[in-house]
Amino acid sequence: MDNNKSNSNFVNTLTSLFKYVPKNDNVFSLPNSQNEMYNQPTNLSTNNSKTDEKYEEVENIFPTLSVNLEYVKMKYNTLINSDIIIRDFTMNIRGKQYSAFLLYIDGMIDSKIMNDFILQPLMLRNKNNLYDGSQNKVVSEAVSNNITVRKFKKFNIDEYLISCLMPQNSVEKVNTFKDAFSGVNSGNCALFVDTLDICFDIEVKGFKQRSIDSPNNEIVIKGPQEAFVENIRTNTSLLRRIVNNENLIIESLDIGSISRTKCAVCYIQNVTNGDLVSEVKYRLNNLDVDALLSSGELEQLITDSNALGIPEVLSTERPDKATKYLLQGRVVVLVNGSPYSLIMPATLIDFMSSPEDTNLNYRFGNFLRLLRFIAMILTLLLPGVYVAVTSYHQEILPTELLYSILNSREGVPFPVIFEILVMEISFELIREAGLRVPSPIGPTIGIVGALVLGQAAVSAGIVSPILIIIVAITGISSFSIPDFSFGFHLRYYRFAFILLGYIAGFLGISLGLFIYISLLCELRSFGVFFTTPFSPYTNSKGNSYLLLPIWKREYRATFLAPKKEQAQSNISMKWNIKE
Repeated sequence: MDNNKSNSNFVNTLTSLFKYVPKNDNVFSLPNSQNEMYNQPTNLSTNNSKTDEKYEEVENIFPTLSVNLEYVKMKYNTLINSDIIIRDFTMNIRGKQYSAFLLYIDGMIDSKIMNDFILQPLMLRNKNNLYDGSQNKVVSEAVSNNITVRKFKKFNIDEYLISCLMPQNSVEKVNTFKDAFSGVNSGNCALFVDTLDICFDIEVKGFKQRSIDSPNNEIVIKGPQEAFVENIRTNTSLLRRIVNNENLIIESLDIGSISRTKCAVCYIQNVTNGDLVSEVKYRLNNLDVDALLSSGELEQLITDSNALGIPEVLSTERPDKATKYLLQGRVVVLVNGSPYSLIMPATLIDFMSSPEDTNLNYRFGNFLRLLRFIAMILTLLLPGVYVAVTSYHQEILPTELLYSILNSREGVPFPVIFEILVMEISFELIREAGLRVPSPIGPTIGIVGALVLGQAAVSAGIVSPILIIIVAITGISSFSIPDFSFGFHLRYYRFAFILLGYIAGFLGISLGLFIYISLLCELRSFGVFFTTPFSPYTNSKGNSYLLLPIWKREYRATFLAPKKEQAQSNISMKWNIKE
């Protein structure tokens, strides 16, 4: 008992000496003058800071303008925020004067639009705001049996403001502060009028934005030279212009309790499966995050986690590519502030395809797809196969090639696993450095770095020349993968197959490949198997890895279960019909 007690006392002593306990109060001193400090410290509580009960969260707008003004100033911290502008003024309506104020953010609005279409019609004297108030508004007029029947509506100040005094194209009535602040934060202005328990959300956006340009990361050979930009409305207009059909639905929603990032769910109503649309909207509406800054973050939030880390959503900056998948019956999600769209569901074929394939003759497109499939195999397995052959299976090599490899490795003191890991990691470092440095010298670093490093490593006897060839072929193959995310996945798992080949040769690679393909076949993207239509096999009606001639692409992919299966007539080239 004494030993236990002494041990306990020893542990308590050590805990009291070395354990860190955060302080609830921070003690600091404020200067009284340039040469003096306050003698008494001031306590700043870090745990019990609460919002003043006077300024609790308010949902609905008040009918009293002074109360609304006080609450707006408190929420936007107008005493310290220099870009929050509150414009007080008095407006004339039917001979009466009403107090009002405009709330907007400097730098996000167009001042000319606000002056010409909001302040001027409301403040200056004109026929609309000074006519006799005894008239009622005529809603409709009809003549029956030589008798004129008119329907009148009593004067309503909020409707009168929208219909007569504000010649602005987009004005919306909102009755909550949350909706009003959301519009102001996105570049609109909010008009509060005394005696009204609503405010007017008026579109006056005027902030600078990037113009439409050619894609930066998805090179276009034969196709449209347009790319998405950061503004979500510009992106939706690009889709509208290409689809050119009223069945294109674009639903807006906000994600993030702080940022309230605008997102758009796009689909073609009479083509896309309703269950797919519901699943996408369900995942988007059930995200509880403070902020959403990019489509890359959204992609990680709405996809199922998988052991391989394979991307389950296709990302593109090309409107023509997004439109192509929309017409197939898929869903496209746009995020405000991101020039990339998300396409779902996605399969293995989609990550190995390019929009250029359909712009070329089907023979040439199939040739390119076969090249990409070979590049995928080389990227994933070539280094591991080289390690397995040189370590365990030399007998499968021709004698001359075996002697050549042995001669090239004669002066190398390190095992083959060390050689290939050094060169693969060096290649990845060169690739990353080429991306991060300024663009004018990026390609130079990649080319010069690879040449100098490879030649120096061979001359120093650290690696063999044949290994440089293996690493170069692997790197070139990885650049042939159209999708960056899927190419990164292959580069990552290349190291796993290198270790398997070093540990157990072809047996290890075969076992790893079996597990990899099994997990690949089990993976689903929004309910669609990732390896469809191969596993499980389904009749895709020509929508497989290889392209059919364009006049035979009559049906949409069956694994998407579209509402409209037929994409074109059985005889699309009717001009070619010979009687």
